[in-house]
Amino acid sequence: MLKRYGFFGSIRLMISLIYTKMFFPKARIIRLPFDIRNKHLAEIGKGFTTGFGCRIESVPVNSNATNCIRIGDNVQINDYVHIAAGESITIGNNVLIASRVFISDLNHGAYSGDHHDSPLTPPNDRKLSTNRVVICDNVWIGEAVCIMSGVTVGAGSIIGASSVVTKDVPPNSIAVGSPAKVVKVYNFENAIWERINNSN
Repeated sequence: MLKRYGFFGSIRLMISLIYTKMFFPKARIIRLPFDIRNKHLAEIGKGFTTGFGCRIESVPVNSNATNCIRIGDNVQINDYVHIAAGESITIGNNVLIASRVFISDLNHGAYSGDHHDSPLTPPNDRKLSTNRVVICDNVWIGEAVCIMSGVTVGAGSIIGASSVVTKDVPPNSIAVGSPAKVVKVYNFENAIWERINNSN
């Protein structure tokens, strides 16, 4: 441990391990600093691992809310990941999330449908709206990705770095860009990732 992390790094790691076993006994390691808001509204599975500076917030818009955030088994999130839920964010098993990723089911105000908030209204005064987010099993989310409200990312999919995901991503796909678009799908018969035509 000393060779890998150095003296002070090893002490920091030991403190994080003690914190993990005291407050999140099912987790593998939660590296400090770590901020969780309304812990009783988050369900965290076995083998959970975090990097430094992660923030998990359950901010229910409904007073009857339970388990706004559900995280499956063997999920790893890296440094400075921010997850904010007002209704429901579900993360499946064996999900890998790179650093500086933002995942939220919340939005300040409404900008489609029957009601539109005025730009003259201060953003903080606009009513919070929510739409569920689901990240299925075996998903890999790259560095600095934003996953917005109402999105489902299908099992086995990959989201490329710096993408902004505003629409559902089907299973076994690779999506990149802002807004994210599917560029490859996995062909199980040939065991290869095949590029798809997005010209339309």
